[in-house]
Amino acid sequence: MAFKLNISVSFICLMILVLATGSYGGGISIYWGQNGNEGTLAETCATGNYEYVNIAFLATFGNGQTPMINLAGHCDPYSNGCTGLSSDIKSCQAKGVKVILSIGGGAGSYSLSSSDDARQVAMYLWNNFLGGTSSSRPLGPAVLDGIDFDIEGGTGEHWDDLAKYLSGYSKKGKKLYLTAAPQCPFPDAWVGNALKTGLFDYVWVQFYNNPPCQYSSADIANLEDAWKQWTSDIPATKIFLGLPAAPDAAGSGFIPVNDLTSEVLPAIKNSSKYGGVMLWSKYYDDQSGYSSSIKSHV
Repeated sequence: MAFKLNISVSFICLMILVLATGSYGGGISIYWGQNGNEGTLAETCATGNYEYVNIAFLATFGNGQTPMINLAGHCDPYSNGCTGLSSDIKSCQAKGVKVILSIGGGAGSYSLSSSDDARQVAMYLWNNFLGGTSSSRPLGPAVLDGIDFDIEGGTGEHWDDLAKYLSGYSKKGKKLYLTAAPQCPFPDAWVGNALKTGLFDYVWVQFYNNPPCQYSSADIANLEDAWKQWTSDIPATKIFLGLPAAPDAAGSGFIPVNDLTSEVLPAIKNSSKYGGVMLWSKYYDDQSGYSSSIKSHV
């Protein structure tokens, strides 16, 4: 009885805290895989700073191409050299970290030519990275938690189809998370239609390299307006504030820690859709210590 009472008291205290501060707690999502000097995947999860790690990127797929993963200096997929990541993935998941495969990226070769092409890509992802089976799983036998749409090129066609086909696999047992990393100008040119499906769990909006909607030296208005539009118009479970982890991680949009914690987060955390902060990327976070500095405020 005392145990139940403690849970109830804790829950009541939490609700009082949320109501009193008018804000919601969140987690940090990080991109890993595009710099060989950022430590291993297992080390990334062992920091305790991240709730979500996006493995970046499956950069080639669709339109008849042979899908190919690109993890920069971490491993060579052409010689099956990335299968050793399986133990790292399982180590992350054992710590409660969701490990997601990010498809696309800023420099990839990808597009979907038709709904059937989207179905084929979904089947490939299921069999090679998720709960299906294949003799050539690039990251070995570990089952990833979901797929991240970081679509920054090609066309905006058929990403909604891919989301629908992938979400259908959630019925086969383990929940398959769908996430996306659109640019902050609304609606996103590439995944705008896909996001309308309401199938996405987490959307980490890139509030950088986009001056019209990002933060700029003590001016929060543009970012706040864009944030309100994203949280009110996109039927996703949670929306994240996507930021560069260091000044040189992006062309523009870096927010100094003090500005983030004193101005920006208090302005956006009052949304029930607030999910936390996404950072690009683990390599830059290592240089700046950004996630460690903001973790208790997120």
